[in-house]
Amino acid sequence: MKTVEPAAAAPSGRDQSRPAARTRSPRPPRRNRDWVHGLLMSAPALTGLIAFVGVPFVYAVVLSFYNVRLGSPLAPTFFGLEQYRRLFTDPDMSGPFLRALLNNLTFAVVVVPVQTGLALALAILLNRKLKAIGVFRSLFFLPVVFPMALVAVIWRLILARSGDGLLNSALHVVSFGNWGAFDWLGDGFTAMASIIVLSIWQGVGFQMVILLAGLQQIPGELYEAAELDRASLWQQFRHVTLPGIRGTLVFVVMLTSLLSFRVFDQVYVLVKGGGLDEEATRTVMYQAVTTAFDQNNIGQASAITVVFFLIVVALTLIQRRAVRTGNED
Repeated sequence: MKTVEPAAAAPSGRDQSRPAARTRSPRPPRRNRDWVHGLLMSAPALTGLIAFVGVPFVYAVVLSFYNVRLGSPLAPTFFGLEQYRRLFTDPDMSGPFLRALLNNLTFAVVVVPVQTGLALALAILLNRKLKAIGVFRSLFFLPVVFPMALVAVIWRLILARSGDGLLNSALHVVSFGNWGAFDWLGDGFTAMASIIVLSIWQGVGFQMVILLAGLQQIPGELYEAAELDRASLWQQFRHVTLPGIRGTLVFVVMLTSLLSFRVFDQVYVLVKGGGLDEEATRTVMYQAVTTAFDQNNIGQASAITVVFFLIVVALTLIQRRAVRTGNED
């Protein structure tokens, strides 16, 4: 007797219409895609930074090892570290360079805290909901849009040594004729002070705008809570305002420090056309430019810029380390 096996069940229509599973290629991790997108978006800025900062600096490093004279028919000769040795041991070169470096440090030590503090005071003063407050903000920011060369010319008229100078004329009127003409730019003591006041007047509006943006990010509820706790204005400033703009304030201090070491335009314009005391206001950038284009010594000027770059980088790293240590504390 034969056993009849049941026939296999036919696949249902749903099973027949089901497509075969397709293997998908693995997608790249999101982190890698974000990195590629970030690189593509920053490529224009990186290209400009390399082309206009990196390449010229490398070229300056190369030139500092050669005796290169601007307009000389002689071919450049290899000097090795001779330019750097002269910069620190030759009295004719080390004297002006060290004096210029001291002037730069003096300028930065005064400008950074004074300009930052004044910018913070103006930002707090203008962080109010008043009529026409935008007009006052624009007036304080207006000097920033002026070129530094134009600002130097304006202040040359203010600080002119003759009795026709605006400052001398104002002091003559206030003192009832007892104030005589004074050479503000030619005097060794007031020359650097004049450059400092000029620079603060021109640049304080930029820092003010940055700090004002930081102040506007602080929630108003924090001030309301402080008022409910009967906190004074000083206590609100110390415990609410300063912690709220700590990061912005650090950024402003570092930016002001870097800009203070770049001082050149106002010194050059006032020395060449305003009777400014060159020895009292000589800066490293001014020393490098005059060495290159007045003395035609490109190799020495390149060595000055390289040394100055390393000094500024070292001071910036020290400042960042100090700020980071303060934040951790």
